[in-house]
Amino acid sequence: MVRTLDPAAHALRRDPFVDSAQRLITTKGYQEMSIQDVLDDTGASKGAFYHYFASKAALLDAVIERMVDEASAVMEPIVADPALAALDKLQTLFGTMARWKWERSDLVFALLRVWTADDNAIVREKFRRRSAAVMTPILGAIVAQGVAEITFTAVNPDHTARVLWGILASAGEAATDLFLACHAGLVTFEQVEASLAAYPEACERLLGLPAGAFPFIDRESLRAWFV
Repeated sequence: MVRTLDPAAHALRRDPFVDSAQRLITTKGYQEMSIQDVLDDTGASKGAFYHYFASKAALLDAVIERMVDEASAVMEPIVADPALAALDKLQTLFGTMARWKWERSDLVFALLRVWTADDNAIVREKFRRRSAAVMTPILGAIVAQGVAEITFTAVNPDHTARVLWGILASAGEAATDLFLACHAGLVTFEQVEASLAAYPEACERLLGLPAGAFPFIDRESLRAWFV
């Protein structure tokens, strides 16, 4: 008889490992965290761990997957709010996500420090694809609304959304590199600002917005992350 997997039960039994990894990454650091640390923290056996995760990197992937899912749940009500104009939705979306990340800054900081390691290349690629799958329809809905409101110019909102997400994803990758370089003393905060300024400019041109109209992280918030 073929066994069938109950996704809800599977996730429920897997969650304690992900909870533990989040705590240990925050308090100890991903590089220093071992699978044995997770087993000691959860009281689980190696067999139980490897039933759900093939490796430490797979556990990191589960932590990232959870963050993407949680972020998506935060964003969806903003997109669905009928009282908000398209540009206001973008402003609210980015402001809300900036606060959401800051509330988890210990975990985010810890992840950024290991994000570019060669060992995590597969995790990064999965993250990019997962993020694109979540963000492209969200941005597509906002772009379509902006076109209907004659705020944005776009022939095809879906295609424009994919390009817009490409710009924003590139901005995120650049910000990660700059974060590591800035904290290593290799670049100044002023250089960080100048480098990242090109991204909202590109978004404004893509959407047909006037200079300074596209919402981006403010200087004070940017300084809090980088300085």
